[in-house]
Amino acid sequence: MEMAKIGATEKGGCNRLAATALDGQARDLFVSWCRAAGCSITVDKMGNIFARREGKNPDLPAVATGSHLDTQPTGGKFDGVFGVLAGVEVLRTLHENNIETNAPFEFAVWTNEEGSRFSPAMQGSGVYVGRFDLEAELNKTDINGLVLRDELKKIGYLGDAEPGSRNIGAFFETHIEQGPILEDEDKEIGVVRLGQGIRWYNIVVTGRESHAGTTPMHLRADAMSAAALIVTEIETIALAYANGVGTVGFMDVYPNSRNTIPGTVKFSGDLRNPDPKVLEEMDARLKAFCANIEKSRGVTVEVDPFWYFAPVKFSASDNVKIAAEKLGYSHMDIYAGAGHDACYMADLVPSGMVFTPCKDGISHNEIESTTSEQCEAGCNVLLHAMLEASESMQ
Repeated sequence: MEMAKIGATEKGGCNRLAATALDGQARDLFVSWCRAAGCSITVDKMGNIFARREGKNPDLPAVATGSHLDTQPTGGKFDGVFGVLAGVEVLRTLHENNIETNAPFEFAVWTNEEGSRFSPAMQGSGVYVGRFDLEAELNKTDINGLVLRDELKKIGYLGDAEPGSRNIGAFFETHIEQGPILEDEDKEIGVVRLGQGIRWYNIVVTGRESHAGTTPMHLRADAMSAAALIVTEIETIALAYANGVGTVGFMDVYPNSRNTIPGTVKFSGDLRNPDPKVLEEMDARLKAFCANIEKSRGVTVEVDPFWYFAPVKFSASDNVKIAAEKLGYSHMDIYAGAGHDACYMADLVPSGMVFTPCKDGISHNEIESTTSEQCEAGCNVLLHAMLEASESMQ
C-alpha cells in the first residue's frame, strides 16, 4: 500500500509509467528498503536494478527473484509490483531472522515490463538475456519523442553494469494470476508450467479518403471497413483454437472525420497460444486473411509482425510445487497467459513462477485486487522455493 501511493489514481489504481519521475520514486523506495536489509545495489545499462544479499558461499550462482514496478496508465496496485515486494518480504524475513542462505540471493526490478510507454514489453529483461539490442532499446522513444536513455538518466537509473553479467543460477517470479482460474478452482497457489507464446503486429490498412455522402458503396476503398473485418478475424482465429486469445487494443483512424471515408487505419494485433505450432497456424491464418482483404476490398494491408515471444517452459516450477506442498497450500498447475520477465530469464537459467489469485481475475485495471492472505501465501511459497534452489546450488 505504501508503494501504491506513488502514482495513485482516483479509482484506487496506479499510473506509474516506465522511466517517469514516479517510476524513479518507486525505484528509490525499493532501493531504500533493500539497503536497510543489508543489500548492495547494482544498476545496469538498461536500468535494471539488482539488490544482492550474500550467502555462505559468495562464489555460488545467486538465486534471484523480481518483477517490475512500472504500470499501465490505468493499472492496478499488484501487477508486477507484488512480485518485487514479495522479494522484499523474503529479504526482510531472512534479514530479521539472521538466516544465512547457502547461495547469495538477488532481488531484481526490471525496466519497462509493461511496454506501455516504450515498446516492446519486457524490455529490460529482454535486453538482459540478449533478446534485444541494448543501444536499439535505449534509443526507443515514447509518443512525445522522449528517448528512453535520457529518461532513465533523468531519474538516476542509467547504470554502468553490463546487462547479462550477473552470476544467477535460478530465477523465480511471483505474480497475481491476472485471470480467474485460481479463484474459480479455489486454489491458493498456481504452479506455472508454461508461458504463453505471443505475436504482436502493427497493421496498416490504406484505402482512399472520399466524401461520405456522395461516394457509392461499390466505388469506395474504405480503410475502416476493411480494418473492421481484420479485427473480427483476429477474434475468430482466437476462438478457433484451444487456449487461443486475440486482441486489438489500439486504433488510429485518418482523417478521423465523421463526414469522410477513412483513408488510413493503423491498429495493433495480438495473438497468443501456449503451443508454438498452434501459434504459428494462427499467424499464418491472419496473414492469409489480410492478403485476401487487399484483393477483395481494393485496399493495401501492411502487416508488421514486429514482436514474437516464443512459448516458455518453466523448468524450476518443481521447486514451487515442493514449497506449496510443504506449506500445505492448495495448488494446481497453470500456464501464464501474459508475458512476464521470468519468461525471458528462462532463456538463461532454470526459472519458475508462483501465481496467486486476484479478485474476479481482473488486471490491467484500477480495481485490480487481492488479499493480504493471498499475498502471504505467495511470499511463503517464494521463500521456500528459493531456499530449496539455494540448497541445490553447487
